[in-house]
Amino acid sequence: MSEPRNDGVQQPALIVTRPCAAPRAAVLLLHGGRADGLRPPPPWNLPEARMRPIGARVAEATAGNSVLMGRVRYRYRGWNGPRADAAYDARRALDELAEAAGEVPVVLVGHSMGGRAALSAADHPLVRAVVGLAPWCPPDEPAGHLGGRTVVLLHGDRDRTTDPGASAGFVRRARDSGARACALTVTGGDHAMLRRPGIWHGLTAGTVAGLLDLAALPRAVSVALDSEAAQKV
Repeated sequence: MSEPRNDGVQQPALIVTRPCAAPRAAVLLLHGGRADGLRPPPPWNLPEARMRPIGARVAEATAGNSVLMGRVRYRYRGWNGPRADAAYDARRALDELAEAAGEVPVVLVGHSMGGRAALSAADHPLVRAVVGLAPWCPPDEPAGHLGGRTVVLLHGDRDRTTDPGASAGFVRRARDSGARACALTVTGGDHAMLRRPGIWHGLTAGTVAGLLDLAALPRAVSVALDSEAAQKV
């Protein structure tokens, strides 16, 4: 982990939402944010609220299997260019998890900016896989660190905030780097995941359970991982 910035007293980056005495695995959620913003997220934060139904479905899909659940606390609302603040906080949360729970396999689930942060932090030793929901994947976003990881990206074809084509391009670069990766297109899906919410919630939860070997992967994800083309759902 890189040296901490001189930002004053830092709160823990890991917020545990479902503790577990002896976890066998963990799932961390990363909500969206902004390209730029040096103020902390407000107490009522819509991007964080958007992840709550996702978290509830993932919790249901992993219940009874000693899976710790948590989310990443951001110090700032924005990514903030080369600072990559959200990715830095994701790595802090993973370090805190390792200290508290040991070397447990982790699946990161991130939306929008949180998807970018999850993908950036996926070289952390704990991370087994990333599920990115409408992720922010700039064309020059590095993917060379993802070898050995599994990456599943879901993107709505009506997204006007982040680019579905950029997700497909990122998956190609990740595969070239040795990742097991795929992109699925949510037909009619938007950036906020308000259109066809059952697909977003159910497919995410099923994918997380499959990636942790608690159930079979959803068929659409399994097919996509074995295919060169993006699959529609």
